[in-house]
Amino acid sequence: MLFSSIFFIFSFLPAVLLIYYLSPMRYKNIVLLIASIIFYSWGEPIYVFLMLFSATFNYSMAKDLYNNKKNLIFTVIVNLFILSFFKYYGFLIDTVNSLFNSNIEYTSLALPIGISFYTFQGLSYIIDVYRGNIKVQNSLINFTLYLCLFPQLIAGPIVKYKDIELQLNKRSTNLVLIGHGTIRFIMGLGKKVLLANNLGLVYTQIMALSPGESSVVVSWIGIIAYTMQIYFDFSGYSDMAIGLGKMFGFEFMENFNYPYISKSITEFWRRWHISLSTWFKEYLYIPLGGNRVATPRHIFNLLVVWSLTGLWHGASWNFVVWGLYYGVLLILEKYLLSDLIEKLPSWAKHVYTLVIVMIGWVFFSSENLTTALQYIGHMFGIGVSSFSNMTALYYLRTNFVLLLFGGFISTPLPFSLLGDFCGKRGVIGILLIFGIFILSIGYLVYSSYNPFLYFRF
Repeated sequence: MLFSSIFFIFSFLPAVLLIYYLSPMRYKNIVLLIASIIFYSWGEPIYVFLMLFSATFNYSMAKDLYNNKKNLIFTVIVNLFILSFFKYYGFLIDTVNSLFNSNIEYTSLALPIGISFYTFQGLSYIIDVYRGNIKVQNSLINFTLYLCLFPQLIAGPIVKYKDIELQLNKRSTNLVLIGHGTIRFIMGLGKKVLLANNLGLVYTQIMALSPGESSVVVSWIGIIAYTMQIYFDFSGYSDMAIGLGKMFGFEFMENFNYPYISKSITEFWRRWHISLSTWFKEYLYIPLGGNRVATPRHIFNLLVVWSLTGLWHGASWNFVVWGLYYGVLLILEKYLLSDLIEKLPSWAKHVYTLVIVMIGWVFFSSENLTTALQYIGHMFGIGVSSFSNMTALYYLRTNFVLLLFGGFISTPLPFSLLGDFCGKRGVIGILLIFGIFILSIGYLVYSSYNPFLYFRF
């Protein structure tokens, strides 16, 4: 079930909110858990049992781990085995077949939606119990709700148990929180439906062009569109998740902080997918030694973390290359480029970062490594016959306003102005939010193009 669907907005969510608010406090977690199971079962009627197994297993092992520290490795292995089996076994067999010219056959399995997210949440809980950072949860219902909570179940943000431990046991809702949550949800819906979906159509059309129809300018227009699409798609989803959390009394961490205003790759990754970056930092990078080690070991740590970050996003070599691409760039910025970048004017730092990020998105968005390299070649004049052509003029003419508006919305300014309108000019702010909602619903009614990019991770 998509947040950006008519059924969710006008049927599922109102029904759950009504039952939730009418229920006594002691039953609210049960109501939310049942709603979360229904929400997941809507698209994954079989894999819901896998998710419930993960919750029950981690709950039981944590209680045992509290008294027997030796079970940590076993618990981590089981979690990673389940994730690897469903997400990577086909990729592993394909790699073996390619390397050894073999023909091992296998049956492709559909990837359980959200498995990367709820597996990482389970691991963070287990590790924090082992470290003594949190007390073990004695209620299976509360722990299962933590792992399965539908506002952030499908695509994050990744919520660590210690961040909502108190909220699972006691939380409150009021009209102010409901109002803030509703505004945040609508803002995310507008990002997703009005911007990401339309930008995605541009990129999809350009990707389908033959080399003869394409040009350098067309290729850059395409990747600029995708660069904004994935930001508005994922940050829009995170906004909706955070807004839904507020409606039910939960406070989730921010997942994005205007990453496209960054002036270095290091800064970009402090602002993009913050919950994933902090997870890898806390549960992998620091245990490996972080940066408090000799330079060769630090480089090794960064390469391990970023290769796994790439692999977490998808079972394909282009994702591994995407992760290593950023790992190498971060190493270069740390040890070779920092002084040079610091001397650049502000606009040059910004351009440098955006160009590097857009090249990275080619690896991320392509079906395979070959396609990615071909597209990057087109961006720099390799494999296309011209710098610009009539196709480029067509896409500029028909999408210039959309691209310009998308660039503006990816900065803090419009949201600062919106907050000002909502706070100091209440009626105008309400009308703006209502207008975004009506436009989004109109788009959903009349358009069939409504993907969520991060569902496949």
